[in-house]
Amino acid sequence: MKSLNTDSSSFSGYELAGPSNTVGRAKSRSIGSDSSTGQRDVLRVVLLFTTVALSCLLVYKSVDKPLQVMLPQWKTSWYSQNQTSLKPIQHTKPVSELERVLMNAAMEDNTVIITALNNAWTAPNSTFDLFLESFQTGLGTERLLKHVIAVCLDSKAYDRCMLVHSHCYLINATDSEELAGKNRFMSPGYLKLIWRRMDLLKEVLSLGYNFLFTDADILWLRDPFPRFFSNADFQISCDDYNGKPSDKSNHVNSGFTYVKANNKTRNFYNYWCDSSKRFPKRHDQDVFNSIKNDPFVTELGITIRFLDTVYFGGFCEPSRDINVVNTMHANCCIGLDNKVKNLKAALEDWKQYLLVNKTVTETKWNIPPRCGY
Repeated sequence: MKSLNTDSSSFSGYELAGPSNTVGRAKSRSIGSDSSTGQRDVLRVVLLFTTVALSCLLVYKSVDKPLQVMLPQWKTSWYSQNQTSLKPIQHTKPVSELERVLMNAAMEDNTVIITALNNAWTAPNSTFDLFLESFQTGLGTERLLKHVIAVCLDSKAYDRCMLVHSHCYLINATDSEELAGKNRFMSPGYLKLIWRRMDLLKEVLSLGYNFLFTDADILWLRDPFPRFFSNADFQISCDDYNGKPSDKSNHVNSGFTYVKANNKTRNFYNYWCDSSKRFPKRHDQDVFNSIKNDPFVTELGITIRFLDTVYFGGFCEPSRDINVVNTMHANCCIGLDNKVKNLKAALEDWKQYLLVNKTVTETKWNIPPRCGY
């Protein structure tokens, strides 16, 4: 057998116990030396731990999603998937009745269709019934009914509206009895009705909703939205159209307006409504014509477009082509009874066109020119 190697180097500084003659050559480490070495080792461990902890803290603070750094790789995908579903608690404030109706009727892009009614217009077999019937017989229009809000100017109109339509809103008005009647064109009651409507539309814009306002004496024959200009802030129909959609000399009719909610249109409607004080006893169309070239309107940078009567026709200038017409307005027609009579005739023309079920080469409307004048 090989002898055991007693080389001191193999024992890390310690020597084997041996005869007394070895005591003079080497001594074991003293207790004091061991104590100081131990303290230094502890200090090294503490410093190392502190350095590592500070490094981890810096990394934790520097990343957007610290838990993803700390989680094992197999868990990070679950964290990513579920992180998106974690939403902060939102404390919603109570909404007004108008906001509630707007939310219920709005399309995905926050657009609503609005019409205004009083008791005379909601009576059975009057304009509102014809208005609703046109949506039901039009092409691609029936689905839009769920986005129509009927703004009622008196309680009787509201009660009748609730019987036949889903979204009705009653304006709280102390003078509702005056607004409830037939209100012939340019009468004091008519002007009140018009400007009450304008105030409501201004409020709708302030709440962030786009709107398509339509008079209730308009027949909806086709979905109008594909016909609108995509880059315009404000679009309005015309009694007479000169063929130029950007020309402010077109004779407008505010009974059909499509408006996108933004700062330009909100400021424009505020200015429009305020300008009624400068031009008393005028309706909204006259005031529009008076302010459309004002420096303030120019500085707003609002994009205005005027709608072609081929697509958005009326009794003033009927559409020349029933194959493409979207709406027919009982403008240039004085008196509610006259409007109802001739709207019925126009709707019957439309129904006959649908029965033919083919493109027609000649369009003829059985309505008198400028009825009631």
